[in-house]
Amino acid sequence: MSEKYFWSGNIAVAEGALRAGVTFYAGYPITPSSDLMEYMARELPKRGGVFIQGEDELSSINMVIGASIAGAKSMTATSGPGYSLMQEALGLAVMLEVPLVVVDVTRLGPSTGQATKSGQGDLMQARWGRHGDQYTVVYTASTPEEAYIMAIKSFNTSEKLRVPVTFIIDELTAHLWETVRVPDNIEVVDRRLTDAKTRYFDSDNPLEAPPMPMLGKGLNILYTSSTHDGFGYRKTQDPEVHRRLVERLKEKVIGNTSEVFEYEIIGDPDGGDVGIVAFGSVARVAKETKTILEREGIKTSVLNLLTLWPMDYELLRSFTENMNVVIVPEMNLGQLVYDIYQVRGRDSVYPYNKIGGGEPIYPRELAGFIKEVVGR
Repeated sequence: MSEKYFWSGNIAVAEGALRAGVTFYAGYPITPSSDLMEYMARELPKRGGVFIQGEDELSSINMVIGASIAGAKSMTATSGPGYSLMQEALGLAVMLEVPLVVVDVTRLGPSTGQATKSGQGDLMQARWGRHGDQYTVVYTASTPEEAYIMAIKSFNTSEKLRVPVTFIIDELTAHLWETVRVPDNIEVVDRRLTDAKTRYFDSDNPLEAPPMPMLGKGLNILYTSSTHDGFGYRKTQDPEVHRRLVERLKEKVIGNTSEVFEYEIIGDPDGGDVGIVAFGSVARVAKETKTILEREGIKTSVLNLLTLWPMDYELLRSFTENMNVVIVPEMNLGQLVYDIYQVRGRDSVYPYNKIGGGEPIYPRELAGFIKEVVGR
């Protein structure tokens, strides 16, 4: 069973967060995420949560970290420039193993760029924006309905792995209004808690995050951004402690790739004339492009990536290896395409990049490019 609603992508993200159990939001308005924030400002207090408008993105992300440590499911939303400002604090959240979700409604950069126009230039920043060896999870969506589901998935992954999650939704999807089907049997995951004196920052199973301490239960809890042992004590001169800590922070993300990774294949995954790999609103364009090409006898399959990190390279390899050509359309100068190069090399891999003016990649222009590539 499911219910139907008429939502924009941003509202779908907000409703997904509310369904996942978010209880704290701190943020600063920035185009094109401001309507998501306005929705949360109105709806979250009605549903028992707390909304705060911070004085800037720096204060907002740090309030989100503090609220999560105190036990709240916490989130913020921003766009490119604000997301850049949050990177240092997100590195702190990685080191402290604090679950939270940052929604990055992507627009054209660099810097202020074109604030009201859509782009996909934040992919590499979402993966690698922090300094040092660190690993987080990055999700995305190509429709408002996917946005609802993937917002819930973002919170579930964050809570389970005690890791900050970035949810990227580009402006075109964020401001697209359409019918969203909401199923009534969605799983919601809550973090593991403990009121015992234990190792809050270590786990014998590298794939499993340690339980979070319950504040206010008489525990002496240490949180430090410096190298620390399982109890939170600073061990900045101990190379073995640092190695164990950072490798575990990596493994609980990378080692759970199969559970974290979400995708959709449209067409024959075992081979064809053309394979298209895309994400966000461009994946939706790719689906329509497939329809156009197959009317002309060009067998086409589309891989719609809903997880952008960690990447399932075995999936990419199996999808691309039997395609005659692989097309990677992006609203940037080429970022996702490097993952395809990694599994296939540059042989018969063709990026299609479009930036400026905020125009989407149109299905017919992408189909025209692909027909030139295949000689049709």
